[in-house]
Amino acid sequence: MTHGLTEITVVGDDDTGLIAEVTSLLFERGINIEDLDQAVRDGVFRMTMHVDTAEMVTTEEKLREDLTELGDELGVDLQVRFPADRETQSIAVLVTKESHCLEALFEAWANGDLGADIEVVIGNHDDLEPLARKYDVPFHDIGDEKGTPDEERLLELLAEYDADLIALARYMRILSPDVVFRYESRIINVHPSLLPAFPGASAYMQAIEEGVRIAGVTGHYVTTDLDQGPIITQRAFNVPDDATEEELQELGQPLEAEALIEAIKLHLNDEVTVHRGRTKLRDPEETEVQLGAPETLDDENPDRPIDGLGEFVAGDEPGAEADD
Repeated sequence: MTHGLTEITVVGDDDTGLIAEVTSLLFERGINIEDLDQAVRDGVFRMTMHVDTAEMVTTEEKLREDLTELGDELGVDLQVRFPADRETQSIAVLVTKESHCLEALFEAWANGDLGADIEVVIGNHDDLEPLARKYDVPFHDIGDEKGTPDEERLLELLAEYDADLIALARYMRILSPDVVFRYESRIINVHPSLLPAFPGASAYMQAIEEGVRIAGVTGHYVTTDLDQGPIITQRAFNVPDDATEEELQELGQPLEAEALIEAIKLHLNDEVTVHRGRTKLRDPEETEVQLGAPETLDDENPDRPIDGLGEFVAGDEPGAEADD
């Protein structure tokens, strides 16, 4: 959520007049719109507004009621989230079969390092239910025998547990616009490559097939474009000669967990902001987080030569000629 502002999200069938209806209601109640963004994908309309409700001439409860009624009239899902709706934020974790990211999240939560509560784990298989049970967290399997998720049930669960953030802990399914639009900028995924390289499935195998010497992982916000959302955190590692996919997984999985948890913490603490598709730290001097590679890497990289800073620059010496 944009720092200090109330977020209003509208999702439904694309229709004329939707924007005017909502903005008129807000104007009548003395609410100033600071930012408005809209999109349509696969016939689904989404509008996200960040508004200043500090001087509105109504109460939070009445505004919720009015917006809900308007949403019913327009046939759209309309949600409002105030900056301080709760003291402790809640996380819904989506999983498939890989346990390492979920296990790391649970450990961080148990140690008090997460800064939020894991309220529910939702899977498209039931393999990780025992791990959720160990931490006394509800687990819901929304997949059929092939693992195809029931997204209507997913949305019901996310609303039931009132999730502030959705963490994809190696959830191996693509979320539809119907889900992504409802939780714009509140879904974080970890992908096993240095995006934008090797998006989609089997990223480690893609890295092997392309012969890269350095691979990595990326924590990023989820958008309707697969693996193209704003990048939050990245980690890199060397690819050994003749490495197998399994060997790359062993190198990458601990970094996947680390990158995901750091991205989640940055989001929950409102330390990261997105501008024109690129994330940046809101107050770089107030945090020790390094979004990219460790600073020690900068010390290892050479700082010369640089164009124009060499001892001899073409044309400075009489008679100097460029090589063919």
